[in-house]
Amino acid sequence: MAADDRLEDDELARRLRDAHRRVRMLPTDDKARSARRYLAICDLAKRDPERALARLDAFLAVLDEAFPATSDTPRDEENTLGD
Repeated sequence: MAADDRLEDDELARRLRDAHRRVRMLPTDDKARSARRYLAICDLAKRDPERALARLDAFLAVLDEAFPATSDTPRDEENTLGD
């Protein structure tokens, strides 16, 4: 099976990238455990994308609960909305 066979899994790939960004932004104490869990999901995605998507949903739910998503770009006081 070639890697190109999974190009239709855009949704999974996009969500894995988003999860990677979130894990990367975690505090150091929580990053290692979350990174291991994320890598296990990535490994599973190679063999069983449907199951990986289910595990990714659960993983993101835990991240949402423990670390509510915030913007990674701080807004300066002089900037107005839309700048």
